[in-house]
Amino acid sequence: MASMALFPTQKALRTGTLLVFLQLGLLLLMTLLALPAIFRLAIPLGAWLLAMIAVALALWTLRHNRLGNFSIHPKPKGSGVLVTSGPYRWIRHPMYSAVLLGAAALAWLSNPLAAWTAWLALALVLLLKSRMEETWLQQRHPDYGAYMQRSKRFLPWLL
Repeated sequence: MASMALFPTQKALRTGTLLVFLQLGLLLLMTLLALPAIFRLAIPLGAWLLAMIAVALALWTLRHNRLGNFSIHPKPKGSGVLVTSGPYRWIRHPMYSAVLLGAAALAWLSNPLAAWTAWLALALVLLLKSRMEETWLQQRHPDYGAYMQRSKRFLPWLL
């Protein structure tokens, strides 16, 4: 993925689109797996806490990176600006982190083998998306490499 040009090829764009569809499909699958527990209102406190943290992180992220500045596709918007405030001070992809936290809450409610396998697949998809996105961001924003050195991908101080 390091060879992606500033003007991405159709193959790179299709790969990004495929990753988006995989992400959405896995989230839909995890939601469907969790629905029986949700309908029974059998939601453990830990799942509620994960879900609340996910929502809080998503809202905090949106407060700093307004709608219209980013896209669900890994190719950055042409008019997008680099945001390094709020949760972006510590993590480069806080919305992906919020998605993973919310998906973990869903997995908690479901068949453990199926749900956590789907969660791991989702984590892999988001890792691939973030790597692709970061290649393009480095080309678009000269300061992105330095920003990568002082922040983590998904978890502050760890990953």
